[in-house]
Amino acid sequence: MLTERQLFLLQLLVNDYVVSAEPVGSRSIAKREDVHFSPATIRNELADLEEMGYLEKTHLSSGRVPSEKGYRFYVDHLLSPALLPDDEMGNIRDAYQKKFSETEELIRVTAKILSEFTNYTAIMIGPELLEMKMKHIQLVKLSPTQGVLIIVTDTGHVENRVVSVPDSIKAEDIEKIVNILNEKLNMVPLYQLQNRLNAEIADVLRNHVRDYKRVMSLLTEGLTINDPEQIFYSGKSNMFSQPEFQDVDKIISLLNVLEGKEIVRELMNMPAKGLHIRIGRENKLIGIEDCSLITTTYSIGGEHLGTVAVIGPKRMAYPRVVTLIDLVSKLLTENLNKQERKER
Repeated sequence: MLTERQLFLLQLLVNDYVVSAEPVGSRSIAKREDVHFSPATIRNELADLEEMGYLEKTHLSSGRVPSEKGYRFYVDHLLSPALLPDDEMGNIRDAYQKKFSETEELIRVTAKILSEFTNYTAIMIGPELLEMKMKHIQLVKLSPTQGVLIIVTDTGHVENRVVSVPDSIKAEDIEKIVNILNEKLNMVPLYQLQNRLNAEIADVLRNHVRDYKRVMSLLTEGLTINDPEQIFYSGKSNMFSQPEFQDVDKIISLLNVLEGKEIVRELMNMPAKGLHIRIGRENKLIGIEDCSLITTTYSIGGEHLGTVAVIGPKRMAYPRVVTLIDLVSKLLTENLNKQERKER
């Protein structure tokens, strides 16, 4: 059990280290106006905190830095959300005042806001594509042998698929195909499109369009969902301005994680609701063991839709990031629910 003095000194040391990125010594703490303990007392208390595993030394003669255990205690027991300046609050709220035509645009704006206001890397997991429902479909012929199949989902997401269109398929056939698909597949989840195509639509198409087999082939090609995961990044390069990531090997390792699917799976494994913080090795991913990951979720109609995440160094400005990620996730949810009400 930590004493009041130890709690105060641990919180102070974490806050100082977050700002300076330099080990904090007892003498620098003693010089602060809000500290009324002698350097010897501070030195003894810091030594005790180190012995208990909350602090560590990077070099024998250096000051101390928080350990992962120290950060975890700070986050769990000493963290209070920061108050954002009025101008920042105004700028963030103003960014959500414009009209957004698609869910993806809202998600990208949110990622951009988070990366700019935290100076870390923002990661957004969009609505899982397979869970979306088809709202509208269009087939446009681009050339005698090529066309584009356009799928618009209930969330505003747009999928464009280039498909092979036989010469034998004329404009009137395309109109019939599109009408049939929009009638039969409206609000059908994307993961069910292939089954519906084969079970319900094949016979209708056989009776109404020419060159039925080639039409089925192009639709099978166009309605196949290959990558159901949507992930949006903003501020990847922000991490490389952090003192912890000046080492080339660390940069390469972090980039490999950010550009791979493992980070998506890691985010998907986070609890569905609430704000969560994983520090250092708690992330269980080689490449981000020197990072902290803060996540929360956004929703439509109370149903979980996606994940908002910020990845930064363990020496993260936790109070500020917690405030920002909570704010933008709520604003994102509000805007998504407004969009849904308008579309009803």
